Amino acid sequence: MGNEEFLRICREKVAEYTNQHMDKTDQKQITANDVYVVWMCKTLQNHKALLSTTVPDGMYYELTYNGDKAELYFDAYKKFQNICFEM
Repeated sequence: MGNEEFLRICREKVAEYTNQHMDKTDQKQITANDVYVVWMCKTLQNHKALLSTTVPDGMYYELTYNGDKAELYFDAYKKFQNICFEM
């Protein structure tokens, strides 16, 4: 699987997940165009990407493709706090 195909699939999966878990009273749905890539890498046949959406819900998503097993793993996280420590 190439980088572009992997990222296309990731954006679609995140949009699907977000739409399934969005509060129905918001009466809003997003598309893959509302999903952006924060970070991505490829090592050998494996891919990993961190993504987020334009929805202000503090969620971010980690998707990992295991090329040996042709499996895609999806993790959804909620950001609770961002603390800066002066070094």
